[in-house]
Amino acid sequence: MAGGQKAGDVNSQAVMAASEFLQARWRQALKGALFVTGSASLALLGKQSVRCDAGRSAAAWNAKKTPQTAEESALDKLIKNSINNAGEKEEKKADEDAMSAWETMTDRLGTAEGYFSSSDWSADWSAVFKDYISPGWTFFSPEILRNLQRELSMAPGSVADDVWKEACDPSFNPSIVEEANVRIGDTLCPEEESFLADRRKVVARNLASYLGLPEDQVHPDDVPVIAMCASGGGLRALIAGTGSYMAAKEAGLWDCLTYTAGVSGSCWLQTLFNSSIGGQDFGKMINHLKARLHTHIAFPPEALDILTTSPTNKYLLRGVIEKLKGDPKADFGLVDVYGILLAARLMVPQDTAALTDSDLQLSSQRAVVKGGANPMPIYTAVRHEIPKPSQMDASEDELEEISRRESWFQWFEFTPYELFCEEFAAGIPTWAVGRNFMNGKGVAAPHGYAVPELRVPALMGVWGSAFCATLAHYYKEIRPAFMGLAGFSSIDALIEGKSEDLTRVHPIDPATVPNFVLGLEGKLPDSCPASVFQDSHLRLMDAGMSNNLPIYPLLRPGRNVDLIVAFDVSADSKEANWLSVVDGYAHQRGIKGWPIGAGWPKSNATPQETADIIAEESQTTKEEADRKVASAQEASKARTRDSSGNDPDLTFCNIWLGTTEESISSAESPPSKRLFHASTTNEEESEYHLTQPHAGIAVAYFPLLPNPACLALPNPDKDEKDGERKILNPLEEDYLSTWNFIYTAEQIDSAVHLAKSNFAEGEDQLKRVVRGIYERKKRERLQREMDGARVSASYLA
Repeated sequence: MAGGQKAGDVNSQAVMAASEFLQARWRQALKGALFVTGSASLALLGKQSVRCDAGRSAAAWNAKKTPQTAEESALDKLIKNSINNAGEKEEKKADEDAMSAWETMTDRLGTAEGYFSSSDWSADWSAVFKDYISPGWTFFSPEILRNLQRELSMAPGSVADDVWKEACDPSFNPSIVEEANVRIGDTLCPEEESFLADRRKVVARNLASYLGLPEDQVHPDDVPVIAMCASGGGLRALIAGTGSYMAAKEAGLWDCLTYTAGVSGSCWLQTLFNSSIGGQDFGKMINHLKARLHTHIAFPPEALDILTTSPTNKYLLRGVIEKLKGDPKADFGLVDVYGILLAARLMVPQDTAALTDSDLQLSSQRAVVKGGANPMPIYTAVRHEIPKPSQMDASEDELEEISRRESWFQWFEFTPYELFCEEFAAGIPTWAVGRNFMNGKGVAAPHGYAVPELRVPALMGVWGSAFCATLAHYYKEIRPAFMGLAGFSSIDALIEGKSEDLTRVHPIDPATVPNFVLGLEGKLPDSCPASVFQDSHLRLMDAGMSNNLPIYPLLRPGRNVDLIVAFDVSADSKEANWLSVVDGYAHQRGIKGWPIGAGWPKSNATPQETADIIAEESQTTKEEADRKVASAQEASKARTRDSSGNDPDLTFCNIWLGTTEESISSAESPPSKRLFHASTTNEEESEYHLTQPHAGIAVAYFPLLPNPACLALPNPDKDEKDGERKILNPLEEDYLSTWNFIYTAEQIDSAVHLAKSNFAEGEDQLKRVVRGIYERKKRERLQREMDGARVSASYLA
């Protein structure tokens, strides 16, 4: 018995030690991603407890617990250190509530300046940073922070004083005197409808050039609605996405687009493209990135210098001053700091004399798309809705049902015209984002005018805040690094057993924007959760938490997209299979025409497993999902098998076509068709399917794969046999990591070359798809005109 107890103690100690090691390694991974950003947040934020989304406590979830083993206690220690205890922070929160958001921030800035001046600085931080940068810069930090504090002091002549005077001046900010109302309804806003009418005419001319047709033969009604989107992935997504879009521009396809959409880094791409810095010129953008990305976004000397030197200080700090002075309840957190640092690196031209304040207003992009001159950009973010148990003594079945609904993300789209949430069926003008609303109307700030539009730096932080992920997302990121360690399987099993806890906790708070649906209970659809009416602010984060491809906004009713071209640079594109996730969304929303089964083949997935996935995504019953999807998935798998009967991987360009045809039997959904693929009999068959009346949405999917035409950059640390260089593999190159924030000019050229080479592999198929859709729409228009003529003739007779 004693021996068994001793063995058990040894095992428990081993697991606890392994858990502590996992925690240490995990922290190092985060430091590697955000090490100086964290120091900047310390300067401006002070120490804050972490919290669950929307301030919810996890206590109710842990109400029904059996006694823990030593191993479980060890893991709980790791998790609970990241969970906010509402009771423990009430006293501190009460003190902070007594001060406005502005006073809180400036108070913390003073505290940070004192900390940087103290002798504790060297002991606390030099050991952490010595492998990355010289700690010598810390000697100058107190003076720089004093300068920053002075500029934000609101003293006469300070930057904050000047900015706030301009914020309250209607001649400088005309929108502050405009009345803003919440638009309720699921239709497109009038401004977007007008844009679509204009864009059809512009695309008609461009389409004629792209397809080699006489311009007078292309009718605007025959123009395919083409959307191009790119995944998230930090600067990798920004750089590779720029290469993909540049290739589309050179091929003539870009000029035929109606929409673009982005997640995370590809939102930064759109921001830069539609600014005066990018100037709607991808070549100019690449040159700008080469000039600006050689230094880490948060390298303290340069970051602090640009925030304390004219004219960039006023340009970059305007947003935070307006936000905190205009909204006393606003939060200022790590995401805001991150957004300022991103803007300092990406939205500042080499010639600072060319700074343009309008570049930091999303609504100013209306000028870029005016008259349909350019595709309309769609930016995305999500809110994490975490259902709360109705009672502490919930049954196991109730807890299981709540857990099933737990990962519920509501999508928000930002366009030059509107911030809109489809689940709320409500939106507000983009120029009104940042002001408070009540009962559907904008509320004036205490000084009498409305708050100016929330600036782009804050939005860039929201769109790219992947570090606001849940603990479950963090573990998914680092799990591959530990798979080879001894004892990993035991630790992995323990963590998987705690997945319910991990998916509830956001170690880093998402950013907030004022809640525009306050007071609208009973006026919004049932899909709007009751919890949203209780929060003064909405917590928004990187949409990649839900789906790393921004497909959902492109399926919104009224946009009527015919072709989606998706560039996926996700590190986990094959495992996450973002296209297949859309299947459940399409079922839930009743979207006709989506190509069910699109995405990476799942060779080991049974029809029942597929139905389970669809049920989870669409929140329908498993029986319904089984009836609707099992047959379609099996048929899709059968078509994509090669001659040996195995499921092949995808290639550079993969095209699927959905159908709007209703199935004869309600027990199955019509399957999608794979176009221009080895499984098809010939290319004419693909072209035939595109022109049929029941053809649905076409999806062209370009994953970022290794291409024989692209060689890896020479590695000076490794000997290359016979001078041979290996093929560039984006999954193996350190500089193509999501968490890398420094790129050399050669690395940018390499990533752009890979993206352009991959597009070239599918350029011909893509043009055939566009031609097929055009021919179908032309045939349908001519048929409508003939039918109308017959009706008119019959009426006259």
